[in-house]
Amino acid sequence: MLSVLDMFSIGIGPSSSHTVGPMRAAHEFAQRVAKYHATSQKPITRIHATLFGSLAQTGLGHGTDRAVLAGLEGKTPETVDPQDVLHDLDICSERGELWLNGTIRMPFARDDIEFDRWHAPGLHPNRVTLSAFDASNTAVLEETYYSIGGGFIATEEQMREPIATVQDAHAKTTTIPFDFCSATEMIALCEQHQCSIADLMWANEHALRPQKQTEQSMDHIWRTMRECVSNGCTSTEEMLPGGLHVRRRAPKLYERMRPDLAYVLDGKTPIADLRAHGADAEWAALFAMAVNEENAGGGRIVTAPTNGAAGIIPAVLHYYWLLSGKWAPRGIYTFLLTASAIGYLFKRNASISGAEVGCQGEVGSACSMAAGALCAVLGGTPRQVENAAEIGIEHNLGLTCDPIGGLVQIPCIERNAMATNTAINAARMALLGDGSHIVSLDSAIKTMKDTGLDMMSKYKETSQGGLAVNVTEC
Repeated sequence: MLSVLDMFSIGIGPSSSHTVGPMRAAHEFAQRVAKYHATSQKPITRIHATLFGSLAQTGLGHGTDRAVLAGLEGKTPETVDPQDVLHDLDICSERGELWLNGTIRMPFARDDIEFDRWHAPGLHPNRVTLSAFDASNTAVLEETYYSIGGGFIATEEQMREPIATVQDAHAKTTTIPFDFCSATEMIALCEQHQCSIADLMWANEHALRPQKQTEQSMDHIWRTMRECVSNGCTSTEEMLPGGLHVRRRAPKLYERMRPDLAYVLDGKTPIADLRAHGADAEWAALFAMAVNEENAGGGRIVTAPTNGAAGIIPAVLHYYWLLSGKWAPRGIYTFLLTASAIGYLFKRNASISGAEVGCQGEVGSACSMAAGALCAVLGGTPRQVENAAEIGIEHNLGLTCDPIGGLVQIPCIERNAMATNTAINAARMALLGDGSHIVSLDSAIKTMKDTGLDMMSKYKETSQGGLAVNVTEC
């Protein structure tokens, strides 16, 4: 089982798999190297990183090289200053050195981070191999990491372990009261114990840490989401970085709809007053675009469950908060816990990696999570929640990941806005029924996985097909 704090982590844009994951991998490796360096007779004198597969194909557009450098210098996605990530690679290249793990000075050249676009990536499309050399240019430490979506990483050894072995080892160290592997099992537990999906997740979270700690962490996640929406709506930057000359639209849209953002985001604006300046769908789309423009600009965001789809859940949460008329302070916990339960099913039984299954695994899973979570906080039963989640993914099946220029901008930003309103409509549709429906969430998730496996690699975050090749870059 994944914790809600695993599913929603605080980091930076523009990509959870291409920025956050590689930074975490480089940070972990840097800590290992620093420990070796301090005790070995042959200290480390050089570090080399090689990016393969999707990391190599679209790494420049996603800032993967900059993320790796930041990780090597001991920085983490949760605490790093986004401006440091934008500039430190250039600074280190100019001075010809980096500070490994923030403590060890060693030579550095830009080609010490290599994009290998010719060799197969191995066990997953997002692979980075990190090597540490001594003075005789002998590799004394080496590790291959895979960035498997949502900021999660795994070593080569971990990727080769049978899932049963991993589950058995985890079960020996962590005992949770409600373990489920499918939506069918999840609903059965809810009906057996006469509780909600969020109740199951609360019980599991309590087995991991004190309730107050979980609540404080979720409060921080929600606060970061609100700050991200605010930053995106009030940004003074006109263009997004990367060379496509994509204009930020959220600030002008917000200025046209309502100028007093602080008043709106304090939740003090009456619904009728808010709607006088824009329809529900317009506000929801604005909130999603604000987040994804911040993400594309490398700003601070919440991975939910990925960065490419990070706008959907915050936007639907803002809809619930400001426009639904059903807001309750603890509803934020119900929303996030329900969404994380659904996201866990996608990650366990399919994938949330665009490089593995296309954008259906990112925008599709986020849409499903948001739909189910919104249904829950609006009073839906577990079966209605499962129905909403199924609608959310069913209408994103087959969605390709073909970002123009390898940047998380076109079609990603608008796609988040569209999926936000799909999630809201899915929740409304599910609430009209009694939860019974023909296509189960489990079937839809399996279909997503099968579709992703059938999808050609050029449509899975390589920028070698679709819009990426049929639209001339500016």
